[in-house]
Amino acid sequence: MQIAVTSQNRKTVTEHAGKCRKFWIYDVEAGSIVGRHLVELGIDESFHANHDAFPAPLAKINALISGSMGPSLHQRLMQQGVKPVITVEEDLDAAVLGFLNNTLEPVQVGHHDCEGHVHH
Repeated sequence: MQIAVTSQNRKTVTEHAGKCRKFWIYDVEAGSIVGRHLVELGIDESFHANHDAFPAPLAKINALISGSMGPSLHQRLMQQGVKPVITVEEDLDAAVLGFLNNTLEPVQVGHHDCEGHVHH
C-alpha cells in the first residue's frame, strides 16, 4: 500500500492538496510503515493544473492525506480508487499512523481555516 501526504514545505502535512506539488509517499506493508520518499510534481502536474489526468508520480497511491482539499478533488480521488483523508494533524508520521490505526479525527471536505479565515 502507498499513502501520499501533502507536504509543500517538506516538513509537515500541508493544506491545498489540489495546488500541492510536494508529497511524501509512504510505503506500508502489513499495517507498518516500511519507507518513505519525496515526490515533487512539475507545475503542470498538480491536481489543480491538470483536471483531466491523475499525476503519473502518484499513480500507485491508495490514499491521500492532506490538511484540506476541495470537493472536486475529493470526488476525483474517489473515482480513481484513492481514499481521500483530511486531517488537522501536521506531523507526517503521526498522520499516516493515525490513518492506519483509524484514529484521525475527521475534517469536513472543502472547509479549512487559513490564517483566521474559513474557506468554503
